[in-house]
Amino acid sequence: MSTAKTYHHGNLKETLITSGLDILREQGLAGLSLRNCAERAGVSHTAPKNHFGNLAGLLTAIAARGYQQLTAHMQRDLSEDASRIERRNAAFQGYVEFALAHPALYELMFSKHKTNSGDPELLAQVTASFVILRDASEGLDWDKSDKPDADLRAQMMLWSLVHGFAQLSVSGKFDKDMMRKLDILDVMPDFQYRS
Repeated sequence: MSTAKTYHHGNLKETLITSGLDILREQGLAGLSLRNCAERAGVSHTAPKNHFGNLAGLLTAIAARGYQQLTAHMQRDLSEDASRIERRNAAFQGYVEFALAHPALYELMFSKHKTNSGDPELLAQVTASFVILRDASEGLDWDKSDKPDADLRAQMMLWSLVHGFAQLSVSGKFDKDMMRKLDILDVMPDFQYRS
């Protein structure tokens, strides 16, 4: 048995998640497997199963970490007394910057069949990031403000706007002519708030 497979980690679960994030960054989603993570972590190829059960378990843990990082990006450089507009703008810029900086992780986070969508840690991290988007939509002053479900409509509209912009940016659709010079705030309407 090689020394790599007899090495003991203090926190193997964390090491495997970090290894998975590294593989995603270097090789994309296609290069991510339990075996590759184990090899990167210097443990036997069966070791990840003890923590994650299967590849979907590992991918779920990595996606949860992705949402945690997304939340941090959306709140980066905000002062405690930032206005709602400042919070919204930071959230939208952070969302797009995260997607562009981590395209394979972003793809994993929004893939439908690769993760365990009911996982409690994943749901907690998704909720934390969604709270920021919900804050950006509450009390939005727009043409649907008089509807009974105005905040829900605003949440869906703003999330669609920022996610669509991020997705199109990651896929290179905005990588031409004058489009590449524009960021999310250059195309987003100047929405104000009722309160």
